[in-house]
Amino acid sequence: MNAVIYARYSSDRQREESIEGQLRECTEYAVKNNIDIVGSYIDRALSARTADRPDFQRMIADSAKGLFDAVLVWKLDRFSRDRYDSAHYKRVLKKNNVKVISIKENISEGPEGIILESMLEGYAEYYSAELSQKIRRGQHDNAMKGIDNGGVVMLGYQRNKITGKLEINPETAPYVKEIFTRYANGETLTSLQAEMEKRGMRSTKGNAYSVGTLCNLLKNRKYIGEYKYGDVIIPGGMPAIIDEELFERVQRRMRKNHKAAARAKAEEEYLLTTKLFCGECGRQMAGESGRGQKGIVYHYYKCSGAKRKLGCKKKAIKKHWIEEAVVKLTVAKIFNDVTIDRIADAIVVMQEQEDTITPVLKQQLKECEKEIQNVMTAIMKGIITDSTKECLENLENRRDSLKNSIIQCQLERHKFTKEEIVEWIGRFKNGNINDIAYRREIIDIFVNSVYVYDDKLLLIYNYRDGNETLTLEEIECFISSNSGESSPP
Repeated sequence: MNAVIYARYSSDRQREESIEGQLRECTEYAVKNNIDIVGSYIDRALSARTADRPDFQRMIADSAKGLFDAVLVWKLDRFSRDRYDSAHYKRVLKKNNVKVISIKENISEGPEGIILESMLEGYAEYYSAELSQKIRRGQHDNAMKGIDNGGVVMLGYQRNKITGKLEINPETAPYVKEIFTRYANGETLTSLQAEMEKRGMRSTKGNAYSVGTLCNLLKNRKYIGEYKYGDVIIPGGMPAIIDEELFERVQRRMRKNHKAAARAKAEEEYLLTTKLFCGECGRQMAGESGRGQKGIVYHYYKCSGAKRKLGCKKKAIKKHWIEEAVVKLTVAKIFNDVTIDRIADAIVVMQEQEDTITPVLKQQLKECEKEIQNVMTAIMKGIITDSTKECLENLENRRDSLKNSIIQCQLERHKFTKEEIVEWIGRFKNGNINDIAYRREIIDIFVNSVYVYDDKLLLIYNYRDGNETLTLEEIECFISSNSGESSPP
């Protein structure tokens, strides 16, 4: 088997060294399991709460080339800390015959493995959200003091390295005054943008100013000294570049030139997109809508082969019916009391696997502290050179890094009790079938694909031997039954 390694660290209490540790342990795992490593993808100082990570996206794109069969990650939270992103991109990888392997989390291929994986991803998302909340609290405190919270500094200002507050940049502030004045006097955004392009003006990121960027600039009340961060607004909280009279003249002209955008059409979400297939020709069925004679909009799935007249005669199937059927059948198959109890017991056992990470880190920390003590002994004896100082500094940095890694492991290694597991799984069993988020989660996590025939459905789940075939009569009988908790026929 060929595999690649995906490693990531964010800025929260992690350092560059954590990448080396992830690569090392993933490589050791590969050697033990006869897996050939053909490459690696690394994202540094990027959060897993977003999928907008350069190497992550490159890895997803490369998975279609057939060069590797698996992605090794140290833990699932390295892959993603957002459950919906995780489900979506695992689905993309699975379509390309690539699976994600967590080397530190022993996850089986049955229903209990899916549940445990979802719980671990949910806990990682919770940890990330909690950390964000703490960060936002600190940023809110900074905002109350008028301190800039980082990010791109807007044109005309610079950040004071000592106080952290924004102050006027004498070199670029005149351009801001010129832009406001010329626009208020009748020039268009297009002509102003062309002028800035001609002068070679660039943002702090090195990008050219677009018309949209200039439009946002002209609406920014910070230029009249109004500091704003979230719900914190402090008039006079920062130095003003232009006066309020000029600002209001600009706003009046912008309102006059504003054209009301057409209302965006509310788009229906087709939950089985990329998972629903025609049983007759095997092609995907895509979501569509049409308006009836009375003006009512109908939503349905239609075979792409039938739509393009490629010989398939499969009729369209109602969106609401097929999605409801798939969700209800999935819940009934997996989330009954007996199965939940068995899954909970299996997860408890799976969690008891030995923690091989923390002991190694603690041993490395012990050795590092011993080396620091040896250097300190040498210094006390009068052996003080540039090399000694550099060695001590490197060792102290390594000690701090190891301590942070140990804390991180302890935070991430959360064990769920059987009661917590049963309660967590229970939300699937007792979820609101009409809740779009609930339906989406059931389909994303458990359903691999659904094949629609004229007289039956074939449901394929995301675990071994998870196939089930039911006739349309059996499904209709089950859906119309008031007993949603019983197993399907």
